[in-house]
Formats: sequence, C-alpha cells, structure tokens
Amino acid sequence: MFRAVTSSRLLLALIVVAAPPLAAQHRAPVHRRAPVKKRPPVNMLAAALPAMTRWAASIPGVVGAAAMIVETGDFVGVKADARFPMQSVYKFPIAWAVLARIDADKLRLSQPVHLARSDMVPGVHSPIRDQNPAGVTLTVRELLRAAIVESDGTASDVLATLVPLPEVNKMVHGLGVDSMMIVATERAMAADDKVQYRNWTTPRAAVQLLRAFQVSRAISAPSQVLLDSWLMESTNGDHRIKGMLPEGTAVAHKTGTSATRGGVTAATNDIGIVTLPSGRHLAVAVFIRDSKASESDRERTIARVTRMAWDAAVRQSRKSR
Repeated sequence: MFRAVTSSRLLLALIVVAAPPLAAQHRAPVHRRAPVKKRPPVNMLAAALPAMTRWAASIPGVVGAAAMIVETGDFVGVKADARFPMQSVYKFPIAWAVLARIDADKLRLSQPVHLARSDMVPGVHSPIRDQNPAGVTLTVRELLRAAIVESDGTASDVLATLVPLPEVNKMVHGLGVDSMMIVATERAMAADDKVQYRNWTTPRAAVQLLRAFQVSRAISAPSQVLLDSWLMESTNGDHRIKGMLPEGTAVAHKTGTSATRGGVTAATNDIGIVTLPSGRHLAVAVFIRDSKASESDRERTIARVTRMAWDAAVRQSRKSR
C-alpha cells in the first residue's frame, strides 16, 4: 500500500513538472518577420549605356567614352579602357602639375619666363609664336592661361620645362590614375604624327583625373579655382561636350585635336566637368581615334554621347527626390 501511494504521488509530480505553465499554454505564437533585403544602390548613369553605345558606333573610327558623377562615383563607359591619343587634353595635367609646384612655393605665378625664337614651336597652334616670332617674356600665369584657354602649343612646351613631363606623370599616377601616359612634347608630336600615340589615356582614367581635380586633390583650393576658371573660359570645342547641353550650363573642359592626314583624323577629344541642375558634377571624357568622319560628325558624336549621360543623370536625380 505504501509503495502504491508513493508511485502515484511520483507520477503526479512528474506530470506537474512536465506540463507547461498555463500562461505558456495560452501565449500567442510569435511571428518573426523575414529580414528585409536592402536594394543595391541605383547607378544613376546606367540608363545611358545603350544610347551611348549606339552613338559611339555611328561613325567610322574608334569612339571611347566615360562619364562619372563626381559626388557618388556612378559610372558608365563605352570602350572605357581602350587607349586613345590625348593631343592637347594633356595640357590639363601639365598645367595642374605647374600649379602644384606653385603651391609648394617652388614657382610663382608672377615669375617671368623668357621665350627665345628657338622656343617657338613650329607646326602647332600657337598665338604666342604668331604674335612674337622673335621671342617674348611672359609670366607663368600668362603661359598657363595661354596653354589652357587658347591651347597654345608653345606655352605648353615651355611649361614642360618648368615641370618636366616625368614629374607630370608622377603626379597623375600618384592620384591613382594609372592608365594615362604623358611623355611627348608638342614639338615632338609636330615632327612625327606617330609620336602622338605615345601620349595616351583611357576614357576611364580621364574621368578619374577630372574627379580628383574637382575634389581638389594634389592642388590647393585657390589653384583649383584658377585652373577651373581657365577651363571654363576655353575658346575651343563649343560643339563638343557643350554642343547639346542646355544653354547656360557650366562646363570646364579641355579639348584635343590632331591634324587630318589622308582623310583620317587621329584624335578628336574633349574632357570636362559639367555642373548638373542638382549642383552635382558630371565628369565626361569622349575620345575619337583614327576617324574618316567629317569634323562636324565627330563633334556631333561627342555632343550626343555627353547628352545621353546628362539626361540619365538628370532623370535619375529627379526620381530620387
């Protein structure tokens, strides 16, 4: 009898312990929400790629283009990693390197530089040479402005004596822009058409350089403002990057153009920074290599490709408001 009572009590105790509390029996089931997947950021320029590709293929020759929103890094490109001769586009990093030397107190904007008759470069665009064939003394500021605003070849070569081209390369590569090479002067290119291909860049590298400039890397703010003002004042290429943009759009740019030999133009280029309606900045680089197209068709292609990137950036910016 004792054993039976004890077993019953033990069984009852086990039931009480094993049974869940009443509150737990009536607790509502917990529904866990599935984690929300974050959408990848939208590339504001991606929509431009089909039209850019179509326009790049519309003329004879090789067309390479790249565009990047400076503030976000959004990028689009067509043959963006192909090599193109820069022609006078290279005057932009040369001027930048000279201003960096001025920032380091190794040169002065007001410093006079004497140009002898032998410094005048033949066979290139050079108002300085045309106006002063026997020689002239100019300041570093005047030489810089002439090289950028008027694309003066003599001015560019004299600046390259103040900051040799290997040092210009070193500055460019130090910015992380590796796919760009500057080794030949205006005089060397004028003497041999093939030499221009030794001064080359990819479209991607060109917009990387523009982005570094816009955020004032390796250059002081005053020097950046000065060079930017000259790029905006540039007298060449109104039908290229600027060609199809809304009137009044701020564009700081540098063109590059070769001579046409045997119906083929080795280089028709324009790179620049375009201010968008949002206040952001669009870095654009368009290069056309070895083309038999007319000058108007080449320039129209640069304008069209730029407009495609502009439209995509503006349209996406409006959607994100």
